[in-house]
This record gives sequence, structure tokens and C-alpha cells, in this order.
Amino acid sequence: MSELSAATQRLNSVKDEIGKIIVGQDEVVQGVLICLLGGGHVLLEGVPGLGKTTLLRTLSRVLHLNYSRIQFTPDLMPADIVGSMIMDADDRGHKSFRFQCGPIFSNLVLADEINRATPKTQSALLEAMQERTVTSGTTTHQLDSPFLVMATQNPIEMEGTYPLPEAQLDRFLMKILVKYPNRADLATIVERTITRDDVQLETKLDGEGILSMRKLCRAVLVAPHVQDFAIDLVMATQPDQNQAHPLAKKYIRYGSSPRGAQSLVECGRVLAMMKGRAHLSIDDIAEVAAPVLRHRIILNFDAHADGQSAETIIPEILKGVARQAAATR
Repeated sequence: MSELSAATQRLNSVKDEIGKIIVGQDEVVQGVLICLLGGGHVLLEGVPGLGKTTLLRTLSRVLHLNYSRIQFTPDLMPADIVGSMIMDADDRGHKSFRFQCGPIFSNLVLADEINRATPKTQSALLEAMQERTVTSGTTTHQLDSPFLVMATQNPIEMEGTYPLPEAQLDRFLMKILVKYPNRADLATIVERTITRDDVQLETKLDGEGILSMRKLCRAVLVAPHVQDFAIDLVMATQPDQNQAHPLAKKYIRYGSSPRGAQSLVECGRVLAMMKGRAHLSIDDIAEVAAPVLRHRIILNFDAHADGQSAETIIPEILKGVARQAAATR
């Protein structure tokens, strides 16, 4: 338990250090840290100017990790991301091929406006995310560890974009909505802009520390009734199941994949560790449900016609599953 409490304190110090730069985005910071410790990737959706790029750059400084940024554009090629073979020549004129690593070979990779690149380029990134390797010719190159891709999407200016297919969206552990700061947070941001003091960030954790924390997360206990809650929640989103929620039958065309249940448990375990607990609770599952499931359900036409969205449907499904779980205890 002492190891668990020490890990919780270190994570709190990481959040405090990030808070020196990032204001009013506590849920986003927590979600990104959950994905990093859970070994997954995160998709952030929000309008420009909300600090998405600054967040990952700050995270790299606080965690002493390598950072790279890829600006996705329609003319970006797969080789611009993963790397390519280049020809070298020595003093005697002998030529040989050498693999030049692309920006994907970093601990933290910002895929900025991922929906602006062509499907071929998107697939190159998502394949590297899934396999954690890059193959060039007959040679396979291992990506750095820990490895986190933070992709961003702009919900406005959708002309000329290539929305990610649902199968590729499913590869992201979480989809987090970055919202506008409230008035008090905005006032703090403006005050910091006026003073323009250079903030000195301290390194609070490193790659080795993150990998050791991942082991702690995997040691978090999952009781059978909590596991059943995660499974029931995913089943309730699938309209063709007998235990589907009425809203799922009415508004959802395709529910969450099995990967959604896995992600609920993995993210919940990280959240439990962040709170200093060695066991997963139903409340942990409920807290991570929206970012884990919102990109894993596909709504039908009736949902759009009635003004429904994942943000309105998931909380109702969650309430229904919670009531059923309480009734069966």
C-alpha cells in the first residue's frame, strides 16, 4: 500500500505541475494521464486555441519524455510520419540504404487535426499505434516506450476533411471533448498572459516511473460484480441485445465493440490507482464511461432528427445499468 500511496502522490504532483501552464482543463489532463498509464491513445476534440498542443508539450517537460508534433494536411504522406529509406554515400563513394526514422518515433506524438489527412496517411499512423512497430522493407523497428498518440480534431471547418472511420476510432482508448474555460479560468489565463512570467517546470516523473506505474495499475483488483457492470454497460449500448437500453434500441445503430468493455476496466483501474485505491469500483467505471464509449457508438437517423447525441444517451444508459445492478445486489 505504501507503493500505491507514493504513486498517487507523484501523479498529484504531476497534475499540479501541469496546472502551472494549463488552466481549467483538469478533466482533460486526467484523461490524457489515464491513457498514458493505460497504454492507450487519446483523441481530443475541440476548437482551436484551447491548449491542446500546449498540454502535450507541457506533459513532455514534466515527464521528461520525447515529444513530436505532426501537422496533418491533405498532402502529408505516410513516409512523412513513419520514416523512409534514404541513400548514404561514404568517402569512397560506396552507397547504402539507411532507415530515417519519422516523427512517430517519440514517446509523445501530437497528431494535429488528424481528420485533414487522407485515409492512406491516417491508416499509417493508426497501424503504428496498434502494432507499436514500423516495418520498412524486411526490417521491423520497435517504437519507443512509453508511447502515446494524442490526436486532435476540430469540430468546425469540416470542409475538405476525411473523418476517421468508426473502426479506426475504436483504436483510441478515449475520446475527450475539450471545452471552453469558465470565466474564472479565463481570467487566470489572461492574467498570466499579461505578466508573461517564464514558468519553470520541474520533472516529476520519467519513462521508467510510468512503466512501473502501469504494473501497479494492472495489480488493481477487479471484483466480479464490477466486471459484470462494465460488461452490462457495453451490452446495453448494443440495440440487438435483449438487455439493450430502450434508448439504444431507438437511437443507436451500432453499439460499442468488446474493446469498449476492455477499455472501461483498464481506464477504471488507472483511475482507482490515481485515487489511492487498490480495487476497482463501479463509480470508477461510471466516471470513465463517457470518454471511453462516446466514439464507440454509432447513432441512427432518428437520433440526429430528435437532437440526440452520445452526450445525452450515454448518461441515461449508465443510469439504467446502475439501477439494474443495484436491484440485483
